[in-house]
Amino acid sequence: MKKWILVLSIFVLAFLGYLIKVYFSAVEPVKTAEKKAVAVASKEISLKEVEDFHIYNGLETVNVIEGKNKNGEKVIVWIPEKSKEVFIRKAKNGLSKEAAVQKLQLERSPKKIISVRLGMEKNIPLWEIYYRSNNNLINYYYVHFDTGEWLKKIENL
Repeated sequence: MKKWILVLSIFVLAFLGYLIKVYFSAVEPVKTAEKKAVAVASKEISLKEVEDFHIYNGLETVNVIEGKNKNGEKVIVWIPEKSKEVFIRKAKNGLSKEAAVQKLQLERSPKKIISVRLGMEKNIPLWEIYYRSNNNLINYYYVHFDTGEWLKKIENL
């Protein structure tokens, strides 16, 4: 009986070790992209703190950094992967996440909002809102970060 417990314990530990290795292998490319994006952004703006980083995959891949500049102001940096051109906006000068969601709710009455994230298409910074409609279909709603205007919708997927 003790042998079975020992063998099972070793198997569980080996399996957990394997899962941990797979997780870190999956996260490594994102961490590498973040380091590169922060290095590129740091040439244009003095980032004091990075609060969030994600990769937006729309018409092209864009690295998005949310952080604070040396004055403590919240800034957002978009870096398209192909051009490496850096777009910087102060968060207070653009549409907030809450305002983007409110705009969607007024126009579409979503059943469930799944995610809201910053992105960029054709050098236009935007909010992408991914949601389910009342008929349980997947929808995307894009709002211009600077103006708050609707850019495009992808509905009923």
